[in-house]
Amino acid sequence: MHKTMNFRRVVGAGLAIAMGMSVSLAATAAMADEKIRILCPTWSGFAPVFVAQELGYFKNLGIEVDIKFEDERANVMAAMEHGDIEMDMRTVGEYQGKPRDAKTPGIIIGAIDQSLGGDGVIASGDITSVEQLKGKTVASEPNIPARLLLQMELKKKGLTLADLDLKQIATADTVAVFNDPSIAAVVSYQPNLSQAIDKVPQRKPHILVSSAQYPGIVIDVITARQDDLKANPEKYKKFMIGIFKAVDYFKTNKADFIKLAAPHFNLTPEEFAESIEGSLEYTGLKETSEYLGKPGAPGTLFKIFDEVMQLNIENGAADNTLKADEQIDNSIVASITEADLK
Repeated sequence: MHKTMNFRRVVGAGLAIAMGMSVSLAATAAMADEKIRILCPTWSGFAPVFVAQELGYFKNLGIEVDIKFEDERANVMAAMEHGDIEMDMRTVGEYQGKPRDAKTPGIIIGAIDQSLGGDGVIASGDITSVEQLKGKTVASEPNIPARLLLQMELKKKGLTLADLDLKQIATADTVAVFNDPSIAAVVSYQPNLSQAIDKVPQRKPHILVSSAQYPGIVIDVITARQDDLKANPEKYKKFMIGIFKAVDYFKTNKADFIKLAAPHFNLTPEEFAESIEGSLEYTGLKETSEYLGKPGAPGTLFKIFDEVMQLNIENGAADNTLKADEQIDNSIVASITEADLK
């Protein structure tokens, strides 16, 4: 009798433990289904993510977003490969760069901003044309947007990056590097460009090359892991809705948007405002829909992708020719309507 009772107690306890584990695993899986972990460069164009968080858009939509800055692209690619993140944000050109190939995790599902002056080359006052950089020391992080722009400008003059003395740096060190008079120019992006102009006036700094000269070339895209996108498409739809709501908020409440965004970049509202003024355009639902199009009707981003791909191959920034129709998924954006943003 006692053996039977003990046996039942043990079995009951085992069932309880098993049920508890099942519930715990189910809860963990559910949490994973609603969470998006992001790594991205320190760039003012990604502010809508932070503002969407501050305004509770993601929470109200039922998703959790964890975003951190990571300027080193190799670290981001490794994190995506290992499943430590679900999302990355960077330019089309950076997305295509070495060592990406057709099997590298990540597919473009949206856009967040277009650089219209936010990426560029800052030079000392005595350098007035790219030809004058020949033989001089130019500092740059590998495969950042403005480096592609510099290559394009040099090509117009019959020059290449090989004609320069390139010094590899971290973009975050732009101000410190530009303080060195042996450095003729620094390839960078906002807010570092504005900070260098403000903090190193003795070099009479000016923007030598800018994304304002190449509209439609430097577009920041949102990339998601294919496996998680396939398993949880609604989560990514909610994320994009949150982004579009934040961009709409910028258009109607610009001062408050700036106030909410600035601390995330360790800037004052005035400094953050300076970093975006005339530098970029946040892309809302209308603009992003034009870029991505819809299934069966590719948007303008497909052509831009192929154009930038060819430039990256020519300049040695990429080894593998990727096809836009295999690297862009426009189904998420196509499923969103203005009514979703209300």
